[in-house]
Amino acid sequence: MKSPARVLLAGVATVATVGALVGCSAAGGDSDSSGKVELRVATFPPGADAAAYEAFATQEKQFEKEHPNIDIIGVEYEWEGPTFAVQLAGGSLPDVFTVPFTDSKTLLENGQLMDVTAEMKDLGYEDSFNPIILDGVTGDDGKIYGFPRQAYAMGLHYNRDLFEQAGLDPDQPPTTWDEVRDYAKKIHDATGKAGYAQMAINNTGGWQLTAQTVARGGRTQTDNEDGTATSTIDNDATKATLQFLHDLKWEDDSFGSKVDLDWGTINQEFAAGNIGMYTSGSDVYTALVRDFGLNPDVYGLGVVPIEGDDPGTLGGGDIAVISPTVDDATKEAAVEWIDWYYMQKLMDEDAAVQDAKALADSDQAVGTPVLPVLSRELYEESLTWIEPYINVPRDQMTPFTENIWDQTPVGEPKKSTQEVYALLDTVVQSVLTDQNADIDALLAQAQTDAQALLDE
Repeated sequence: MKSPARVLLAGVATVATVGALVGCSAAGGDSDSSGKVELRVATFPPGADAAAYEAFATQEKQFEKEHPNIDIIGVEYEWEGPTFAVQLAGGSLPDVFTVPFTDSKTLLENGQLMDVTAEMKDLGYEDSFNPIILDGVTGDDGKIYGFPRQAYAMGLHYNRDLFEQAGLDPDQPPTTWDEVRDYAKKIHDATGKAGYAQMAINNTGGWQLTAQTVARGGRTQTDNEDGTATSTIDNDATKATLQFLHDLKWEDDSFGSKVDLDWGTINQEFAAGNIGMYTSGSDVYTALVRDFGLNPDVYGLGVVPIEGDDPGTLGGGDIAVISPTVDDATKEAAVEWIDWYYMQKLMDEDAAVQDAKALADSDQAVGTPVLPVLSRELYEESLTWIEPYINVPRDQMTPFTENIWDQTPVGEPKKSTQEVYALLDTVVQSVLTDQNADIDALLAQAQTDAQALLDE
């Protein structure tokens, strides 16, 4: 049993689209007429509310006051796996942006991240991170290529209002997969809404299929620790997950009609009150409120049910990185921003309080449950620093916060992660669109196809 504090590598299978909020060139390193370095930094996905940008504007002013030689330019940004390479190759990404843990190794191999080894050492952070987390941004050359900034565990998100309408206790979410199925049917029968939904496209179907495989004690890939990997998709836990989806959709009629949801659209549907339960990262509450207009009063969060001989909860997170195309002056400014905006609040009380106050003053979420990239002790201490500013309904999240430390975090598959997720999307879609889908045949073919990808 691994220590819950040793969060393993993972990432979210989502994708990257960007649009400049302020007109600027695609390449970094520009200086304005005053001689300041213009730094293009990722902000929020398109559609974020005005309050989010108000909080960012406050932080921008604070940073520029302390760093008068740097001019911050915010750029809308949302990670989406299938189009990220195109955005990166086209030079339309910000100078500073974030990527999931799962994609960092591929980006390292492709030379698409900036070496920040010296800067990490100068800041004194090299020995501060969980070593397993730091491994995700360390290349085969031993150099460090990014700053781990946050991590999460998979959680079960649920609508408390729909629970009540179905006669369910909103403080007692389901703790087994059989209960999830039972609750989903009761919610659908009472409200007509989807009792349970799951992502199925844009690599997120494979992501969630993998997450639930892990929760049932299985794994979809074995790392051979020699640079190769073996596909293990055709296993009892993955089969049980697909059978679970089949039964919700075709036997219980509790899945709902939408079988083409991804990270953004499932959040939209949930925030609109159309979904009773779904699984995603524990940190998604912030986006649900900020970007999708969720009413906090209806939100609930529990742990993902686990079962089987070796169950765990799929973990994830992302890293702050610098575009490899920037010049030295922009790189220096980028490190200053990453340290100030992402890192100091994890370790320094004054920085944590300043960040929390800026967010709280603009009605942005403070205190959303995450997993620490440093240590559990420092994370829990940081919550005491910002306690006066915590505004998320943590009492509605206690089924998660009180139980997540009892689950073993498991990292996502390391090799060809997004490619295999894309392959598994089609398996999930087949089960959700064809009542007579042959799950055994689908898994056998998927394992063969995945192994071919791993062997490339």
